[in-house]
Amino acid sequence: MSRGTGDENGSEELIVGKHPVLEALRSGREINKIWMTDGSQKSIAGPISAEAKKQGIVIQFVDKRKLDGMAPGMVHQGVVAQAAALAYASVEELLEIAKQRGETPFLLLLDEIEDPHNLGSILRTAECTGVHGVIIPKRRSASLTATVLKTSAGAAEHMAVARVTNLAQTIDGLKDAGLWIAGTDVAASDEVYDMKLDMPLAVVIGNENKGMGRLIKDKCDFLVKLPMRGRLNSLNASVAAGVLMYEVVRQRRPL
Repeated sequence: MSRGTGDENGSEELIVGKHPVLEALRSGREINKIWMTDGSQKSIAGPISAEAKKQGIVIQFVDKRKLDGMAPGMVHQGVVAQAAALAYASVEELLEIAKQRGETPFLLLLDEIEDPHNLGSILRTAECTGVHGVIIPKRRSASLTATVLKTSAGAAEHMAVARVTNLAQTIDGLKDAGLWIAGTDVAASDEVYDMKLDMPLAVVIGNENKGMGRLIKDKCDFLVKLPMRGRLNSLNASVAAGVLMYEVVRQRRPL
């Protein structure tokens, strides 16, 4: 799949950890070099070494302290790769993915999800549930960093992500393309399990603390909430997104 232009932050980035590096190799992403510790576990070194050898990619064995310095504060598992920056898709490409699969479009719109761990977790679940693409704003939002790739366990290599300047205008464009926009709001009158979600759909997940912005909420065709039976009234953004994605999957199952 072709993915638009790369991240504005640079043309190269580091990929950290076994699963992110292995999935980057398998996805065909351009890998320039791989560093591994001398004592890397066979379960980690074996699959990566085999894939790198097939692609003619150089592996350099180094002391663990070098990787600690390259990826400070991250669990690198003894492997770090240098790759071309992961490129973003266009919104049109996300819709084309659904068309090529012969499936009803299903997108996620993330309204200022700021925690890279939340973004990584959402991308992982999105890939598992067959979401055709994720849309994030350029401002006040986590982007495709090494932390996001690591948290997604490599899923970000297979999930198309579009980065847009204006989320509200993007919603208008999706409506013109025939999609319904479902917003998530703890104050919504309808629970997600009471709503029909098998139409062309884009689900909006709001900011971890503030939820959706007022303009984005007003743009939604309908709002849904998750039932809360305990003393708390909200879930972590990535957990809530996961529940919603799987409800869409449930409703779209062949009878």
